[in-house]
Amino acid sequence: MNGELRKTWNEDHKRLTAMILIPREHKEASALLLKLHGLLHGACGDTDGSADYGERILKGTKEEALRRYPVESTDTRNSIVWHLWHSARVEDITMNMLVAGTEQVLDTDGMLQGLNIRFSHSGNEMTEEEMAELSAEIGIEGLLAYRRAVGQRTQEIIASLEPGQFRNKVTAERIENVREQGAVTEKSDWLTKYWSGKTVGGLMLMPATRHNFVHLNKTMRIISKLQRRR
Repeated sequence: MNGELRKTWNEDHKRLTAMILIPREHKEASALLLKLHGLLHGACGDTDGSADYGERILKGTKEEALRRYPVESTDTRNSIVWHLWHSARVEDITMNMLVAGTEQVLDTDGMLQGLNIRFSHSGNEMTEEEMAELSAEIGIEGLLAYRRAVGQRTQEIIASLEPGQFRNKVTAERIENVREQGAVTEKSDWLTKYWSGKTVGGLMLMPATRHNFVHLNKTMRIISKLQRRR
């Protein structure tokens, strides 16, 4: 996604923010949401994959660069694979456990094994040792499969919502389920408190779209810096 496409994405996201909680705008808001989300995942929805942000990073970058930790960047020390995994984990937790009230994509048979890591939480508040471990051990193909599956499931959830449901609040029971299943660590309980004040529409804006966009942009800045050093 080049600079012009990122600018357009941002402008469309502002337009989505203005309409997503208005029931009479549901059809247009849903269509725009599916488009913006699909541009980040590529293999989802009506996009042809050519503008996919995350998959191009995984497939077009050398493994050594994907796993490098720590990185030298102005706004992060975390590896590219961590950013891609973390953003997918947060989307999986919020869209499935909080919005749909269903099990996570992570719980699909073979998904955690494909990722080849011991971490099943959101990835917030990890130690440097844990960051280094994840960066070295995560399965690249497993990560790609996980991102695809999470993105596809989110598209299905968006398409299933009826007018007015973007205004629904996250229930306390679902927040508690996130805690009980260890999807967020005790040190990261600030995150569940943040989510507990959100509507479904609010979660669609952040994290399902904006959070992904921010982390994908960070990975591109890491790649650009590595390329300049060659």
